[in-house]
Amino acid sequence: MLKEISNILQSFPPITLKEMKEVKLMNRTDTKYVVPLATLVDILKRSSDLYFVQTNTDGERMAAYHTIYMDTIDMHMYTIHETGRKTRQKIRMRTYLDTGETFLELKKKNNHGRTKKKRIVIPSINNVQENYEATDFLSSKSNYDMEQLIPTLENRFNRITLVNKSRTERLTIDTGLKFHNLRNNNTTDCDHIAIIELKRDGLSFSPMKDLLIRMHVHTMGFSKYCIGCAMTDRNLRQNNLKQKLRIVKRFRISTNQ
Repeated sequence: MLKEISNILQSFPPITLKEMKEVKLMNRTDTKYVVPLATLVDILKRSSDLYFVQTNTDGERMAAYHTIYMDTIDMHMYTIHETGRKTRQKIRMRTYLDTGETFLELKKKNNHGRTKKKRIVIPSINNVQENYEATDFLSSKSNYDMEQLIPTLENRFNRITLVNKSRTERLTIDTGLKFHNLRNNNTTDCDHIAIIELKRDGLSFSPMKDLLIRMHVHTMGFSKYCIGCAMTDRNLRQNNLKQKLRIVKRFRISTNQ
């Protein structure tokens, strides 16, 4: 099915990484959807004339990501999210494998549902606790100091990035998601689903949102960090994640039938 998705992407007009700089959306609203891969195929077939697809310098239309999330010993950021607090933060190191760039990223979500992301370039994910600029960045921008944090969860996935024709919306589609819990060494995957995220400034019109409504695809919050932690550590509190975990399991069963 991934080959079919790759073939469909060839019908989308391309947009380069340089052109994408016009669509940063660092202060944005996010809306997420989770669908089986078969549904993603249908979505892409219906939207090839509505969006550009981001390509790299080699013309590739999928980008590989490697992320390591950090949290406190007592999983404070996970717990805040799992218990439903609207105001929360995530801290992660992300490597864009196609370019080799690595960033220390801070994501803040406020109680109005708006997400702000700040980041700095770091040499690598190794020895970040000894990086003065990284330490200073967190102490000045986040609620946490570097010495409070440990690497907690690793994930890898492939990302498709679409941009609407008016360039007011960016749409990311993540597939092939794999998790590695760095606290207990457990691993799992969600390679049977796609995570779709609409990222818009304000309330600009979204062709994709309109399409998904017509296809009866409903919004569903999905934190890769929280879901990955819950799937790889059953000892964590996960009462508020149970419905999402059941949906992910149901999609796997329907995919295998």
